[in-house]
Amino acid sequence: MSPFPVLILKTGHYVLHHGGLGIIRSLGMLGTPVFSVIEDHFAPAALSKYLTGTFVWDTRDLPRSRLLEGLERIGRQLKRPTILVPTDDAGAILIAEEAVTLRQWFLFPDVRSDIPRSLADKSRLHALCKQLRVPCPQAISPRTISEVYEFGDTAAFPLVVKPSKPWLKPRIKTSIVHSPQELLDLYRRSEEQVRSNLLIQEYIRDGEDWLFNGYCNATSECLVGFTGRKLRSFPPHLGCATLGRSVSNPALLRQAEALVKAIPYAGIMDVDYRFDKRDGQYKLLDFNPRIGAQFRLFEDSERIDVVRALYRDLTGVSVRKSPQIDGRVFVVEPHDFVTSMHHILRRGLSVKNWWQSFKGTREFAWFRWNDPVPFIMIWIRLAMESVAKAVRVLHFPFRRSQPLHG
Repeated sequence: MSPFPVLILKTGHYVLHHGGLGIIRSLGMLGTPVFSVIEDHFAPAALSKYLTGTFVWDTRDLPRSRLLEGLERIGRQLKRPTILVPTDDAGAILIAEEAVTLRQWFLFPDVRSDIPRSLADKSRLHALCKQLRVPCPQAISPRTISEVYEFGDTAAFPLVVKPSKPWLKPRIKTSIVHSPQELLDLYRRSEEQVRSNLLIQEYIRDGEDWLFNGYCNATSECLVGFTGRKLRSFPPHLGCATLGRSVSNPALLRQAEALVKAIPYAGIMDVDYRFDKRDGQYKLLDFNPRIGAQFRLFEDSERIDVVRALYRDLTGVSVRKSPQIDGRVFVVEPHDFVTSMHHILRRGLSVKNWWQSFKGTREFAWFRWNDPVPFIMIWIRLAMESVAKAVRVLHFPFRRSQPLHG
C-alpha cells in the first residue's frame, strides 16, 4: 500500500511562506505524497520538486461553510484518508472545531475542540498561564479606554502591544510603544477595526529569546520536544525567527512538556519564551497550536522533526525518543539579510559576529541544491513586490498633484 498522503492547509493569503515548503521537503524527500493548498501557481513552494500536487484556492475571507465544502471536495478527490497539516492559527482552530465533519476524509491529532482557539488567542492564553501558574510577562487585555489609562499610568515603558486574535487579520501588528500617548493612539486604532482585540504586555528587556517545538500524542505525551535560541527575527526584536540555533535546554524542555500535559494538548506546537534575568524564569510569550515556520531548525538523532513525528504517530508507526541534534542553524535568507543590515547599520552587530552567527550545520528556508526553483522564485516574487510598491508610491502622489477640472 502506498504511503498516506498529506495535505498542507493554508487559510489566508501568505504566498511567501517557508513553513509549507519545509513540510513539503521534509516528507516529500521520504517518498510521502504531499499536496498543498496554494494561492497561485507561481507560489515558490508550489514549484518544489518534492510536491506531489496543488489545489489553487484563495481562502481569504471565506465563511466556514465554504472552507468545509472546499476541503470536502479535496478529500473526495484524494480518495483516501489524508493527513491534514495547518500552517496558520485559523486552520488549526477550524480543524479542531469541525473535527467530526473533517474526520470523514482527513487524519489529524485528537485535541479538545476549544483548546487551539484558547491557545492562539493571546488574551485567553495569558489567563490560562495565570490559572496554571506558568511564568509569563505581566499583561492586560483592556475593554475600555479607562483601563488603558490606568495601565499606562503605572506601567514601565516600553510595552509590547499585539492583537489578541491575529487570525482576524487586524491592521494593527505586534509593536513596541514608548509612551502613554502612543499606547492610547494604538488602542483607538485597534478598537476601530476589531473590538477588544488588544493585548498590552510587559516588555522584558535584554532577555534571551527561546523556542520550543514539539509534537504530543493523544495522551499529551511529547513524542519529540526541541529547544533552541531565536537569534534574529523579522521585524527586528518582534517578529518570526530569521536565524535560529538548536540548543538543548533541559529546564525549558521540562517546563514546556509540563505545560502541554496540564492543558492538555495534542499535536504540533510552536512556543516562544523569553528568559527574564530579573527572576531567572522563562516567560511564555506565545503558543502557536500548529507547526512553526522554522520547524526545520530541529531534528533528533533519528532525523525526526515535528512533522515526521506527527506522520508516524497518525499512521501507527512508533516514535522512539532520541536526543535532539544541537548546533543546527536555520536561516530565512531574504528576511535575515534585511534584519542583519538593520543591526549592522545601527552598530548592534559587527560584520565578524554576523558571519560567525552562521557557524554550524546550516539549513536554509528556501535554498536547497537539489530543489533550487523555490529559492529562485522567492527572489523573483520579492523583486516584483518591490517594483509594485515603488510604482504605487510614485503613482499616487502624482495623481494627487493633478489639478481639478470642473
